[in-house]
Amino acid sequence: MYIYSHIGFLPRYRCRFRPGASGMIVVKRRMRRKDVFFPDILAAVRIAVPWIRKVCGRTIPLLASLLLVSPADFAAETRVLVLNDVNEPPFTTPEHTGFLDVIATEAFRRIKVELRLVKLPAERALLLANDGLEDGDMERIAGLEEQYPNLVRVPEKIIDWDFSAFSKDASIPASFEALRRHSVGLIKGWKIYERNMAGAERVTTVDDPQQLFRLLDRDRIEVALYSRLMGMAFIQKQGVKNIHPLEPPLASRAMYIYLNKRHAKLVPKLAEALRALKREGFYQRVYREKLLPYNKATGW
Repeated sequence: MYIYSHIGFLPRYRCRFRPGASGMIVVKRRMRRKDVFFPDILAAVRIAVPWIRKVCGRTIPLLASLLLVSPADFAAETRVLVLNDVNEPPFTTPEHTGFLDVIATEAFRRIKVELRLVKLPAERALLLANDGLEDGDMERIAGLEEQYPNLVRVPEKIIDWDFSAFSKDASIPASFEALRRHSVGLIKGWKIYERNMAGAERVTTVDDPQQLFRLLDRDRIEVALYSRLMGMAFIQKQGVKNIHPLEPPLASRAMYIYLNKRHAKLVPKLAEALRALKREGFYQRVYREKLLPYNKATGW
């Protein structure tokens, strides 16, 4: 009577009782070698041990290490959130050294979350964050949760923004009502400008500040609507001499981080982390270093 092994990773064996030898077992491996005789079943099994060691020598330690890792260890790993970023220097930079880079990264670090920013056009950034394809948006005005119901606003503001009009003509009044009489450019997705310029006849929308200021520099528009500090940083970097912000700013608004609602539990923790940065003076130090150099007189 022959008995064949069917263990998937072991070589095939067949065993039979040897006639005339009570209790003796023949184990025949299907190779070019003579039959090997063993006095008992334990000896028959021993032939498989080298094969087990060869196959499982690396697998067993790996399995053992995984078994020693508790669920708490997995939970303690740093979580990663990806937020959309429509900012430019001095707020965010390619080197991640801007004001918001430093403040937001530190705030998220304190709640054990790694922050990553991805550059997107303003309108698309809101849509993707609202749809849950991204984890949130870096910086927006209050009230967007009414239009984008899947976004949750972190209630502690991250900064106050001045929204300004830029022009070559200093005589243009700095008010939304007066700007309706001029040709104006704005970036698509900037809701404060879209709402206040709705219905105006000569409005051009663009995707980024490079297009916006190119139109202004080439006299395709009379006024460009943008952030005061980002606009100042842009024209300083480009060495533009004849474009300046109109005074006073059109509006000043508190700006907030928004998270997709699936991260709602992080909102109070993140708000408290931002408050702590301000209490400790960390926020003020970064503000003086990163933003004050651009917050100077316009020099008309």
